[in-house]
Order: sequence, then C-alpha cells, then structure tokens
Amino acid sequence: MNSRKLLSETRRTFPATKAHCQQPSRILIVDVTSPSWANTCSVLSEALENTLCLACGLAGPCRVPLLSLYVVQPQQECLLPFTQVKENFARIEACISELSLLPAEGCFPQEGNGVVQAVQDGLQQFKQYSRHMETGGSSNSSVEITILTSQSSKEMVKQLEKKLKDVDLVGLRRIQVIEILKRDFLEPEHVEQHVPAEEPSSSDIAILGMDIDVQTVEDNVISLEMLFKTWLHDYGTEREQLHLLLPAGFSHAAAPKSTIMCLKCDLQERLLDPALLSGLADGTMRAADPSSPWQVAAWPATELHKLRVVKALKSEGVCESILYGQPFIIKPTSCWQLDWDELETNQHSFHALCHSLLKRKWMLLAKHEPQNTSANWNTVVHSYYVIVPSDSATLLVRAVATRELLLPSAFPALLAEHPERVRGPIESALNSLEVEVAYNPLQLKSNLYKYLKSLLYKPPHRQQAQPREQRPERHQPKQPQSRAKAAVAPLLMAPSPLQTFRPGAARRDSCERSPLPKEYEKFLQ
Repeated sequence: MNSRKLLSETRRTFPATKAHCQQPSRILIVDVTSPSWANTCSVLSEALENTLCLACGLAGPCRVPLLSLYVVQPQQECLLPFTQVKENFARIEACISELSLLPAEGCFPQEGNGVVQAVQDGLQQFKQYSRHMETGGSSNSSVEITILTSQSSKEMVKQLEKKLKDVDLVGLRRIQVIEILKRDFLEPEHVEQHVPAEEPSSSDIAILGMDIDVQTVEDNVISLEMLFKTWLHDYGTEREQLHLLLPAGFSHAAAPKSTIMCLKCDLQERLLDPALLSGLADGTMRAADPSSPWQVAAWPATELHKLRVVKALKSEGVCESILYGQPFIIKPTSCWQLDWDELETNQHSFHALCHSLLKRKWMLLAKHEPQNTSANWNTVVHSYYVIVPSDSATLLVRAVATRELLLPSAFPALLAEHPERVRGPIESALNSLEVEVAYNPLQLKSNLYKYLKSLLYKPPHRQQAQPREQRPERHQPKQPQSRAKAAVAPLLMAPSPLQTFRPGAARRDSCERSPLPKEYEKFLQ
C-alpha cells in the first residue's frame, strides 16, 4: 500500500468540529441473522464486556463517552439507547446479557435492509442526543459506527454506499464493517487479517464524506477484544501531539547551528497504565500528573510535547534497569489540519529516520522541553528519553534516569566456577522449564476483568444495605429490616435491561423516590 493511500484514509475522515470531548460516540450494530451466530454470541458478549469494564474503570475522561447498541433480527432493535458509559456499567452489562440470550442460528431470515435501517436510526438518535446535550453546555460532535456481521463485507459496503447517498452524514466519522469468520476460514498463522475494501470513486467519497473500513476477524474472544480495545485509543486529530526535533545536516559550514528539522508525530499508548485503574493495590496508586517534568502523557493529549534529540546511542549500550515509566509509540501525525504535501513529506521523513536507525543499530537520546514555564519557577527541570527503532514504521520512547534519580549500586562480579553440588540442582531445575521463543502477553491472565466487574457492578440494594444498618433514617425505627421487605427490595431496585435510564439515574436515593407497585404494598404495611 503506497503512502498516498495511507494518508488519504486520514484526509477523507470527516473533520469534526472542535468539542469538549474529541473521543467519538460509538454505535455498535450486531447482525444476529448470521448462520454462525450461535458460535459468535458468547465470545462477542465476553469481549465487549471485558473492554467496557476497562473503559469504566480507567481514571480520567471516559475513552468511550457514549454507547448505543443495536441488533438486527432481521429488523433493527435498539437494545441500548445512547448512554454515558462511565458509572453505567450495571446497565450496559444487563444489555450485553440480553444480547447473549438472543435466539441462535436459523431463527431469522437473512435480509440486508435491517443493518442499513439500524445505521439510519442510530444517526438520527445521535443527532437528537447531540442537540439535547448542546442545550446543557456539553456536546460530542462525532460518532463512529461498527457493524459486526458474518455476511459478505463487500456486499454490505455496496448496500451502505447505495442507500446512504441521500442521508445527512454530518458528524459521522467512520463506518467499520467487521466480517466475523469461523476459524476454519482463516489461515492457521493469522489470527486477524484485514481485507482492503474496493476503492470507491471520487464521487462516492464526495457523497459519503467518511471512511468505510472493512476488516475480517476470527470469532474468538481475543480477536474481538482487540478490535473493541481500539476504542480506548486517542481519536483526537485536531493537532499533532509531539515534535521530534533533529539537528539539520548541511554540507557547508556556513549553515547556522541552530537550524533544526522537526518531525510532527502522534503518541499512542502501548499498554494501559495500571495506576489509572480504579481500586487496584491498596488504593494509594494514582495517575501520574501530566504537568510533572517526569511524565509524557499520551492520553488525553492536553499539550504539545517537544523532544530535542541531543545525541545518538549504540543499541547495546543502554541498560534496561535505568528505563522507567510507561512506554509510548511514536508514529507520523495524522492531524487533518496539516497540508497534504506537509503530511506526505513528514511521513516519508519519519520512515527514513526509522530505516536509518535500524541500519546503524542506534537509539536516540532526547531532552523534553517544557512548553509553559511559570514565573514562579527559578529552575526548569528537564527529563530525558531514549527513542528506540523497530521493524515497523514506529518508534518506541521510554524515560531514562538522570544523575539525580540514580541510586548507588554495587554489583558483585559473577564467579567463573561453581561447586557441582550447587550447579547440578540449578541446571536440573532450568531444564525442566518450558522454553518459549518469545513472550506472548495474550497467554497470561491476571483476573483483572473479573476484579473490575465485581467492583463496577454494584446493584442499588447492595449499596444501600450497609449504610441503612449504620445510619437509620429519622422517620424509621431503629430495628432490623423485616424479612418481607428484604425479600421485595431487590425486585424494586433491579433495573430492567430495556428500561430507558437517565444519566446518573442509578444514584443511591433513586429507588426511594420511585413509587411502589401496588402488588408489593401489602408486604410493607
């Protein structure tokens, strides 16, 4: 794939208006008319629930601000109207449970119109929600639609292009058509593969004004989970996030030494920071302060970072014990405000830098330059980073220790020979271990999903039970709750999966304000 095609994928993206939240809202459309729905149902539900519990548990602004869920069977049905994801995990989990209970394969005839109708209905719902939120002073001006189906993705794209030509698509950033394939249909060595969509004509691009991405994903939890986890990345394209400053090389001595070359880049998290997850460890873990001189925060991108390269390092000459902090990926920027020629030149320069560093087996040492210096600061504290090349068109950046942070360490020399009585048991223990060619993090689980789900899913009656015993209401006698009332309480407080909630409706006192159904009044007399 040439660079012009790579850049065009960004340029065709609809430039959303500047808003408080740059993360797009999400509409997920699940086509359950597929013949393999019985196999896909459970893995899809688990993958979606795992990703959303991360989105709810991460500190800071929610990375999936709004979510709406549709099913097509064959007519579209909205299981979840637009809902704020944070603090609504119990409601979202109930809708996912209902999704997993839908009838299996063979129960619905396959028709293509249901998906298109769901897209149109979701866009209309998003516009109504956006207008309602704008009156309250907050807005989210873009939305992305993900369609999960086992039907032919190419046929689905043709239907969407044909029937959405006359639809107002303002605010629609992208449509993803995900074709879920059984394991038998994929090559054994590929877990996930991307099928390029047919190149639309220029008139199609002008009419649609957005991307239609086509992918194929295997129907297992890991593949679908990684698909949904792309929602957690930073989708702000208003500006570049990092300037990588290199000394410009000239062939004549008259060139000024202050001349620099600036590569405009974006930062992407390689993994989630455990300190951002609520409730871990003893509760003392906190997210790093983005204003700290020791921290380059990739999400959310609140400021433009500048790294000035000061020297090159041999790859084998950097000790990993002095690297610290979160690793970040550096890649060429996809900022839509830059000129096309500038984007193309910047991308080619970045690729040339990656290739040259690999060829020389070099790393780069860079100094972070603060953007805003307060008048109260007498001294500016600088942090330093090493930039590591890779086989892909990306760079890895890690913070490196300086003199002030380094602690003295006395490392004893390794003995050349050891007694046989000691070496024998060690060799035997090592020989019994299974040897892997490379570390694969997908093979290890820490029960983090289970922990977050138990932490996030707190039914209202469980939240109220303990405080009521400790602090009874003034108008209630100080006595234990009756058995009849305790038996009825869960029925009164448990929300229906299809019930429409207001944001923040699951507050503690919400159930006390609700009228009591007549059939339960006799238990409380």
